[in-house]
Amino acid sequence: MSEPRVPTDSLGNPITVPDSHDVLVVEAADGSRWELVCGLEVHAELHTVTKMFSAAPNSFGDEPNTNVDPVTLGLPGTLPVVNEAAVELAIRFGCAVGAEIRRSVFSRKNYFYPDMPKNFQISQYDLPIVVGGELELTGGHVVGIERAHLEEDTGKSTHVGGDGRIAGAEYSLVDYNRAGVPLLEIVSRPHVRSAEQARQYVAELRAILVACGVSDGKMEEGSLRVDANISVRPEGSDELRTRCEIKNVNSLRSLVRAIEFEASRQADLHAAGEPVVQSTRGWDEASGTTVLMRTKEDADDYRYFPEPDLVPVDPDPARVAEIAASLPLLPSARRHRLAERTGAAVTDESVVAVVDRAQDDQAVAAMDAGGDPARVLVHVTQNLAGEGGADLPPGRLAELVALETAGELTATQAKQVLTELVADPSRTAAEVAKEKGFEAMDSGALESVVDGIIADHPDEWSSFCGGDDKARKKLSGFFTGKVMQATKGQADGRQVAQILARRAADA
Repeated sequence: MSEPRVPTDSLGNPITVPDSHDVLVVEAADGSRWELVCGLEVHAELHTVTKMFSAAPNSFGDEPNTNVDPVTLGLPGTLPVVNEAAVELAIRFGCAVGAEIRRSVFSRKNYFYPDMPKNFQISQYDLPIVVGGELELTGGHVVGIERAHLEEDTGKSTHVGGDGRIAGAEYSLVDYNRAGVPLLEIVSRPHVRSAEQARQYVAELRAILVACGVSDGKMEEGSLRVDANISVRPEGSDELRTRCEIKNVNSLRSLVRAIEFEASRQADLHAAGEPVVQSTRGWDEASGTTVLMRTKEDADDYRYFPEPDLVPVDPDPARVAEIAASLPLLPSARRHRLAERTGAAVTDESVVAVVDRAQDDQAVAAMDAGGDPARVLVHVTQNLAGEGGADLPPGRLAELVALETAGELTATQAKQVLTELVADPSRTAAEVAKEKGFEAMDSGALESVVDGIIADHPDEWSSFCGGDDKARKKLSGFFTGKVMQATKGQADGRQVAQILARRAADA
């Protein structure tokens, strides 16, 4: 008996799926359980001035068929010229994900496509420019990158009449503005194990592309489009079954819904003993279902051959090193930096939110200016998320936190002062606090207020002293609220909690 074949990717690398507790498991109609295996192909339009192989403008939203030239239209006698800026942007991405930058070759991918005038697409086939790499998601899961290759985008067809599809349309219009726009197709390994991980992957990838200036990442404009390759297998197994590809998903919400639906559809087919036919499917947002576009029983034969009018791209290692050195601090590294400074987990919601809003530099600078890291993180997460919050000078935030941690301002007062500082950062935290008449409440006076509240609510106090952690937490909020009312917000909630704990211990 022959040894079982080890599945490999297009580069001959063994396909493995990392262990993860976050696995989408769907239950079929017969009660059997199936888990998701998913890989993603992301097509990112590159942020260049001109197109991939010509000097025609790369610009979104212009009048149809105005950003064209003889090369875009595939006129006889025209020759392509590689856009150097597009190559450097591909290298930037490869360096950002820790990939290997290789000598690459452009090929002709031949097929009839009404959106591509010359009826072939110039792409990279078996020798892509970027190989390997990985992304760490906000949830901590790591997804491997198989490859990323350069190619040109197609034009755009608009089918008029019917439901907007070619079938049933009265006529079609073609806009060649997008034809020839530089594309970077980024192919993940099948390491995505849930719809949420798919959402995180695309969001993280988009954040990297935008941070590096590679793409504007605007899914609503088609700058970022996602294809999802989906299969399911019995829960706990390691086999790889027939997959289906969902094409051109253009929002994170749709991506999550499409993956969850397709996984359930395939699970029901397997459970019923029916084959899953390898196919390309589209996502119908209105019905919430995937719909068949075409079957793919065999691999498409695009008759690839090297593009005779282009030489190989062989980046100088010294130039690659320069590009790598020029990269900004990327989202994953920024999350780790903020987590290390604050003592929070790198997957903590506050850490993720602050980095997503690009306010981590503000937070770190406030910590460098002497602000307590934990309190800085709380304020940036909760109180500086609104309009103007990101513009508050870090020094002003550090001053505020210093007053708060010294006990001169309560958390409630600090929030009010912060609102005033956002509106007018020319003032100091101390000036605003003085104007508002905020001052620390004498500890003896605060204890008297707490004792009075306890005396006024004997039943609640009895439950507080004898209750479990859940009940005590709820009643602590009750007593703290009463104290805040009695002191008009001048009490420090942390001190109130400490006094309540001492009184309960002595009871």
